[in-house]
Amino acid sequence: MRLDNVIKNAVPRLLGCSDSALLDVEILLSETINVSRAYLIAHPEFELDKITIKSFEKKLQRRLNGEPISYITGTREFWSHNFFVNNTTLIPRPETELLVELALQKIPFNSDWNILDLGTGSGAIGISIASERLTCNVTATDICPDALKIAKKNGELANLTNIEFIVGSWSMPVKNRSFNLIVSNPPYISEDDVALKNLQYEPKKALISGVDGLDDIRILVRDCSDLLIQNGWLMVEHGANQEESVKNIFTNESWKDICCHNDLTGYPRVTVARYSGK
Repeated sequence: MRLDNVIKNAVPRLLGCSDSALLDVEILLSETINVSRAYLIAHPEFELDKITIKSFEKKLQRRLNGEPISYITGTREFWSHNFFVNNTTLIPRPETELLVELALQKIPFNSDWNILDLGTGSGAIGISIASERLTCNVTATDICPDALKIAKKNGELANLTNIEFIVGSWSMPVKNRSFNLIVSNPPYISEDDVALKNLQYEPKKALISGVDGLDDIRILVRDCSDLLIQNGWLMVEHGANQEESVKNIFTNESWKDICCHNDLTGYPRVTVARYSGK
């Protein structure tokens, strides 16, 4: 069957479960026959054999079942890098790039800062920072060994020597060390949030954080002051409706210069605070 006919037949089937049906089909086809999307457009007459069509159909069926494209292809772009992902890691979102951007604004060029990425998942945040600040030392932790395997693989792919990966829960594996800056995209969804219906393929432990979604942020705000140098910074991603609650958590633990930053869609997304000693 010709490429253009495969696309023509597949797109309508995805319309009910995807807001980007054509893009999804093109990505899955590109993955199946190992060509660029540009090739699909330039060569509509290319003929697919039955084995290739069967392989594409398996991928398409996974998408029809609601599985995210990134889990089907095994990759996701973030901060101009391609990262391996699977169902042990969250899929990096565009709004999380704000966390990287804010960190880079604080970290001087050619500095030797020690940076900590807590709950690294695929390693997207820590690796992105490490790639932009090669003279800094980045440590990335995660409680899930399988997720950390993916992060290490991504670190090797980026060919970085200034990042290390450690298994452990939050600050526990680095409790005797000190850092200039800590970043984290922790779980922040409440147990009964309706958004979870659309996140069924992603690891629940990386999404849910208690009744109000703030249990892990409370832990970070409480414990990270012991890891930071004087006037060090903590940056935490959170939900769009959690700005005031997160601010109160920081305030109650005596953090200073607390400021929330909006993502590109205008929603409150990252709160930054400075540790100046209790």
